[in-house]
Amino acid sequence: MSHSAVVSQAGAVSVSIGNERSLRRSVFKQNNSISFNSKSWSSSLALNQKTTNVRDAKRYTSRTICMSVQQTSCSKVTVSPIELEDPNDPPLNLYKPKESYTAKIVSVERVVGPKAPGETCHIVIDHDGNLPYWEGQSYGVIPPGENPKKPGAPHNVRLYSIASTRYGDFFDGKTASLCVRRAVYYDPETGKEDPSKNGVCSNFLCDSKPGDKIQITGPSGKVMLLPEKDPKATHIMIATGTGVAPYRGYLRRMFMENVPNRTFGGLAWLFLGVANTDSLLYDDEFTKYLKDHPENFRYDKALSREEKNKKGGKMYVQDKIEEYSDEIFKLLDNGAHIYFCGLKGMMPGIQDTLKRVAEERGESWDLKLSQLRKNKQWHVEVY
Repeated sequence: MSHSAVVSQAGAVSVSIGNERSLRRSVFKQNNSISFNSKSWSSSLALNQKTTNVRDAKRYTSRTICMSVQQTSCSKVTVSPIELEDPNDPPLNLYKPKESYTAKIVSVERVVGPKAPGETCHIVIDHDGNLPYWEGQSYGVIPPGENPKKPGAPHNVRLYSIASTRYGDFFDGKTASLCVRRAVYYDPETGKEDPSKNGVCSNFLCDSKPGDKIQITGPSGKVMLLPEKDPKATHIMIATGTGVAPYRGYLRRMFMENVPNRTFGGLAWLFLGVANTDSLLYDDEFTKYLKDHPENFRYDKALSREEKNKKGGKMYVQDKIEEYSDEIFKLLDNGAHIYFCGLKGMMPGIQDTLKRVAEERGESWDLKLSQLRKNKQWHVEVY
């Protein structure tokens, strides 16, 4: 199978596929062989690579194209291979901890500004089409080295929400992206960093270099899958920090990719809570969607160190939810899906806010929550 990419006058990237063999519906069990050929891409995509090899992760490192984190100037991109749309059920646990898949790091890019507390990286992984996934699923990562609690055994699996669509950042179905914050421990008494207590997996990922090998398990998860039967549905997405990862995948699928027979005509509403402006993740992408699709996308930010809520305290994501609570409740009553992803600590404050709003409306929050769960409108993934 081979394909070439062309740039139309409108600026959209079209990826065409030539199929050399019949495609089976059991696509998740087969080894797709899709590779960029040696044809040059338009210079407007800032691509300068004469030849590519799909089995070499380094093929990605010498180019910056509209698929990358910081580029959002392209129009919709036609994606391939379209057989990734065929299966009725999501791929689950294709690789397990004892038989993990060896992938390669394509790139590691810091995606927060200098004033952000801590470091967050966007990490692109080359799985060569062998580890397909759906939007909202997670990969497990097994960091190298020995488990200190089980001498001789490998480290435990760490789960990370996938931050790309099933086609990956390069739209060829061969990569996946993770959004990872480096976990650093500071001694409360001395205030100094204690490397022995730093997050093993997050530091391994953020320190990785292109071409490094990485052990992957999964994909896993069904709770955060994006329901797509109704293209006009409303999706309310609430995130803190790196919890925005699955929503980046949703939104790229809705607004960046030209997926055959899938046109999103509903409403996507993203609430993102971070510390400050420098901590915003994928803000360029989201701002571009807001400009290009004002009828279908809303984007509200809660910057806890820069904004105040109506009571004069720090602005958290639950304060933004309360600000728009009447509208949110009406959308939920009309069948909207609501998603929560981020640290566990976000949920108590959000639940308290929703309960208070429900009571002010003369409703029982417990009954409403039970109904939302029954209708499969309620999606929560916290860590």
